[in-house]
Amino acid sequence: MRYTPYYLMNDPAEVARLVRENPWATWTSPATKGLVASHYPTLLDEEATAASGELVLLTHFGRPDERSHELGKHEVLVIVQGPHGYISPSWYPDPSDMVPTWNHVTAHLWGVPEILSDDENFEVLGQLVDQFEQHVAAPRSLQLDETSARHIATGTVGVRLRVTRFDARAKLSQNRTAEERERITAELRGEGHYAHPGLAAEMERLA
Repeated sequence: MRYTPYYLMNDPAEVARLVRENPWATWTSPATKGLVASHYPTLLDEEATAASGELVLLTHFGRPDERSHELGKHEVLVIVQGPHGYISPSWYPDPSDMVPTWNHVTAHLWGVPEILSDDENFEVLGQLVDQFEQHVAAPRSLQLDETSARHIATGTVGVRLRVTRFDARAKLSQNRTAEERERITAELRGEGHYAHPGLAAEMERLA
């Protein structure tokens, strides 16, 4: 990502929040046959992160995707994309302003994946299901039929990634005046084509 000092996110706790709130991540690998990208739900390993002070990610790959990525043989890049959206210059008070932009919150995280055992993988799959099912009226669990769930789990590979470095940005109109930022936030919370309450909330957090 372009280096712009006042957009940098240096706080690991903020990057951890971004992962928690935006669990659909892109995993990319420089495999022998070329770049490979896959998309998987990704959790923060809260216990390992708290114990080590490092960001630790958990996910699973569907077979044979793990072979395409050559998991464990090299560093991978995980991209976590938070709220993002178009910012129209028509939202600025100066009528001569004509340059639009795109606000976003994004993190790039690097590390070498660790392949989990079958039992660890099943535990991660259970965590993933429970994490998302908790928000529905009648949540389901892998424990409803563990035997069948374990059979299905053989088609997946569990992965743990200890993040060795990250590069994160919160580009949220920090270069604009307080009045302009208020107008942008109001438009994002409005009913127009580019309304985006989630992006407005990120701007309000920064303020």
